[in-house]
Amino acid sequence: MEQKAFRGAFPVTFVVVLVVFLSTLLLADLQQSFAASATKKAAPPAAVTAGDRTEARIKQLHAVLKITDDQLATWNTLTQVMRENAKEMDAAAKVKAESTQTANAVENMKFYYQISKTHLEQQAKFIPPFEALYTCMSDEQKKTADLVFRTGKAGRTRIK
Repeated sequence: MEQKAFRGAFPVTFVVVLVVFLSTLLLADLQQSFAASATKKAAPPAAVTAGDRTEARIKQLHAVLKITDDQLATWNTLTQVMRENAKEMDAAAKVKAESTQTANAVENMKFYYQISKTHLEQQAKFIPPFEALYTCMSDEQKKTADLVFRTGKAGRTRIK
């Protein structure tokens, strides 16, 4: 039994480590190529933060899910968790940006591990308030939520 669990866990772990490693290499290569090809210093693009993306997602979900007045308290609890998660990600991104030029490969791997771990912890915080909201939704709202969270196509897909 333990051997079956190991066989099932090993490929998943291997794939995750491989993806993180390849992402690190790709990002390092992109940074070098951009640095080498830059002849002029252009104004840095306006950074879009996790907070910005979260606020847009909150607005989008509120409209698509048609949150009612009766659901507002539960909705507000959920959006508070979303905002806290975004602040945490923005703080991590700031740390990463500050160490980009000095971090070695091992430090980069540790950073990506920490980000993955943080995502999992944030998901664990998100689920209870989302479940509470989902429980008090109408059948039509649940159908919409199912589609949105299955496909990520909030507001772009007609629901019949």
